[in-house]
Amino acid sequence: MVDDTPLPYIPGLSRDGRLRLDKWLWAARFFKTRALAQDAAEGNKVKLNGQTVKASREVKAGDRLDIGTGQERWEVTVLAVNGQRRPAPEARLLYEESAESVARRATEQEQRALAPSPGQDSRGRPTKRDRRRLDRFAG
Repeated sequence: MVDDTPLPYIPGLSRDGRLRLDKWLWAARFFKTRALAQDAAEGNKVKLNGQTVKASREVKAGDRLDIGTGQERWEVTVLAVNGQRRPAPEARLLYEESAESVARRATEQEQRALAPSPGQDSRGRPTKRDRRRLDRFAG
């Protein structure tokens, strides 16, 4: 599913090369550091073509990645590799996100925005009266 349109000139950008998974995840800006990318790969948060892999596995153009970063899940296809960490607009040229993934992430983000904040109804520390009520309730 890799198209043959010419890539813009960005130092190190290539469709032909291979790169370690953790380094690609870092360069594509899914993780802030390579160590975090490595921990995610070792913790089975990243799947390459449907299989859990180690951080040292090499990725190439055309590979499919399922990436879990905290609350978000990304389904992307690798379009190119670049060992250098570049600005975000250039990093987005390294992958293409599936339409289902975009829709799912938008829905989840909307649900998180509409959900009440944890502890929103609490007013801080219970008063002496509240504590006595809790003690009576607990037995």
